[in-house]
Amino acid sequence: MSTVDGPTLMPDAESAKDAIDRETDRGKKRGNRPQPVRDWWNRLPRVQQWAYLVIVVVLAYLLPVVNPPFITTEPGTDWPIACLQMAVFALAAVGLNVVVGYAGLLDLGYVAFYAVGAYTAAMLTSPDSPFLHIPYLWTIPVAMAVTMFFGVLLGTPTLRLRGDYLAIVTLGFGEIVRILATIIPAMKGQPGFQNIGHPPGTGANGVPVFSNSNGTPWYWLTLTIIIIVLLLAGNLERSRVGRAWVAIREDEDAAEIMGVPVFKYKVWAFAIGAGVGGLSGALYAGSQGFVNNQKFDVVTSILFLAAVILGGSGNKVGAIIGAVLVVYIPLRFIEIAPYKYLIFGLALVVLMIFRPQGLLPARQRLLAYGRLAYNKLGGRATDSPGSPGQSQLDEKGGAE
Repeated sequence: MSTVDGPTLMPDAESAKDAIDRETDRGKKRGNRPQPVRDWWNRLPRVQQWAYLVIVVVLAYLLPVVNPPFITTEPGTDWPIACLQMAVFALAAVGLNVVVGYAGLLDLGYVAFYAVGAYTAAMLTSPDSPFLHIPYLWTIPVAMAVTMFFGVLLGTPTLRLRGDYLAIVTLGFGEIVRILATIIPAMKGQPGFQNIGHPPGTGANGVPVFSNSNGTPWYWLTLTIIIIVLLLAGNLERSRVGRAWVAIREDEDAAEIMGVPVFKYKVWAFAIGAGVGGLSGALYAGSQGFVNNQKFDVVTSILFLAAVILGGSGNKVGAIIGAVLVVYIPLRFIEIAPYKYLIFGLALVVLMIFRPQGLLPARQRLLAYGRLAYNKLGGRATDSPGSPGQSQLDEKGGAE
């Protein structure tokens, strides 16, 4: 029986927490570096974790309104606009994290999906487009569907490749999309599309609520979408699909031998990551009100990848933090903005030497669940905590 299609064990919260605690203790005994914040967080009850998360979310919504000193990007860049740029970039990084962090597929052309989503929103809402015009909010699911189609179209013939070969193919795909935007007359190349649509709503002064000069509503909309995507990504990570991605990332050959349909789950990762990338591209196009072929080059794709690696590949919160840093630092310190690629390059080199797992490494909670499931299948974890059977299990785990 396949390990992917077999029954899924659902451990209760107490036993899962015990398994995580044992994994933490074993890591300390093996000499791994302690993670005090993560250990403290994992030991908190679920209710307290959600309470802290609600506080963080409220503070995030208040960020463009408060405009905190020492952190603000003004007067160089409008602070709500800067928050919007960080949010859009973070959403794209979360999508790329599905491909690179969860499934372990090196994608250097992720900007192509970002571009497809932006052009979909532009060509369906801009008066410069000869195509059918629809309300802007309808372009968001359309952009996701179109980019998922392109993700499957790219992944079907190429995902049998691995490593550097896959990276080169995806890099070429990103350049193909940019070149097509230049040479196809309907995509308008350098002039691009202007007056791209936006969500409905007008203020008391007659100015649209979602105007290009007002970043606060756009930021709130993007942040809401990020929260929804994070919840869905978290559930996906803990599902059968997420476990299959982890297996593929760790050892593709071993996963295939154990019955994991590797190619299918690779295509799923590409499609889901492409859909999130198209969503972020549609938000980018609407918030900017202008799209042309100059915004989707290889450098932007590399910055997406740098955000994921910097924050911690496989950790969705780490991907957000990495994206925020990549966007915020050049906006906050304008005098060093021309050297941002040099700075991020050096930062990545230092990070790979001293902390190759990133600022926030991927959690090993799935491995703790896997060990718990193994113990239950072996009949060794049926005893309650504190019983002799459980003590023998703990002693055995400590001896390991």
